[in-house]
Amino acid sequence: MKAIVIGGGIIGLCSAYYLQEGGWDVTIIDQGDFTNNCSYGNMGMIVPSHFVPLAAPGIVSQGIRWMFNSKSPFYVKPALNKQLISWGLKFMKNANAQHVAASALPLRDLNLFSRSLYADLAQKEGFSFGLERKGIIMYYKTAAVAEEETHLAKQANNMGLDAVVLDKAALRALEPQVEMDVLGGVHYRCDGHLYPNDLMQQLIAYLQQQQVQFIPGKAVTGIKTKGGKVISVTTGNEDHTADVFVLAAGSWTPAVARLAGNHVPMMPGKGYSVTLETPAVNLNIPAILCEARVALTPMGNRLRYGGTMELAPINDQVNMNRVAGIVDSIQRYFTNLPINMPDKKAVWSGCRPCSPDGLPYIGFMPGYNNLLLGAGHAMMGLSLGPATGKLLAELADHGATTSIDVGAFSPARKNARVGF
Repeated sequence: MKAIVIGGGIIGLCSAYYLQEGGWDVTIIDQGDFTNNCSYGNMGMIVPSHFVPLAAPGIVSQGIRWMFNSKSPFYVKPALNKQLISWGLKFMKNANAQHVAASALPLRDLNLFSRSLYADLAQKEGFSFGLERKGIIMYYKTAAVAEEETHLAKQANNMGLDAVVLDKAALRALEPQVEMDVLGGVHYRCDGHLYPNDLMQQLIAYLQQQQVQFIPGKAVTGIKTKGGKVISVTTGNEDHTADVFVLAAGSWTPAVARLAGNHVPMMPGKGYSVTLETPAVNLNIPAILCEARVALTPMGNRLRYGGTMELAPINDQVNMNRVAGIVDSIQRYFTNLPINMPDKKAVWSGCRPCSPDGLPYIGFMPGYNNLLLGAGHAMMGLSLGPATGKLLAELADHGATTSIDVGAFSPARKNARVGF
């Protein structure tokens, strides 16, 4: 049985990994060269703590205020763009307490499943990608955010997640090198982190050893269908046939899906990151700066920091005002970290695929019984990569029971329905 995976990011590679493990003959097609996509520049966090979807109460009003600040962590580029307007209306409809409550357990379970799969992968010969279980710390500077984060920590504890509220003295004990100007924080000891660059390179090397075929530099330009099945995908003047197809092309997924007559509600959300080699002062535990929406992750002798969410059509432009906002924020929280304004060439940027309800798509594309969709993970693609790949491989084997319930992530779900 043959499988074709469209997309060579973490979702695509993990899908190929578990399909190959299940006995499939796998080919991966990517329009790039497999060496520089969103999976390389992300913050490397594995986050069961992130059980609140992007579409949550208050995010719309906060986002509107941020739009008038050139250094803010969130920006929507105004445009008469039908896709953006439709996505925005769906997002606003989903940003409510009922949706958050319904999403919490599915997101927790998906992240915990992925965490366990990462632990298994780290034990496999040929894999050493800096996996650590030190948790992450959510730092806050204001009483209002302290109250909000304390409430979320209690909710996490009630869901069986390990989270503890810490004052400044306790935080300094965990980070003795760092001078911090904060009120307190929440340590989510259930979380972990890794070095994405090593993970991606090792996955590619392993899959190549297992005779998985890689087709780089080839965009999918056509999809042939018949009777509710995909027959082949076209790249240039070549047709590629298979028994099952997995669409995991990140922010390019909607464009590929249109070739099969499907509409996938999704928008690219650009983020930036910078990686410092051997900084004089480093963190011990990954950090998220709550008010600033900025993240920092120690990766061996490196320190990676990043943030922002720019909703706009796919582009590779770097807005240095947004980068300055990230740097300024870190300096306000951690006064002695050696983080200054970087050169533009040192800034990595990538577009993360965002669904309008903040949940990923994992399941069969409506109208097809051999086209699977794995996309829309926003900022949790790295965290959810193995779980998504494993579940898609299980779904590819019709009749197989999935390891966890995927109903909340179905492409046909009401909150963010994929369709014709």
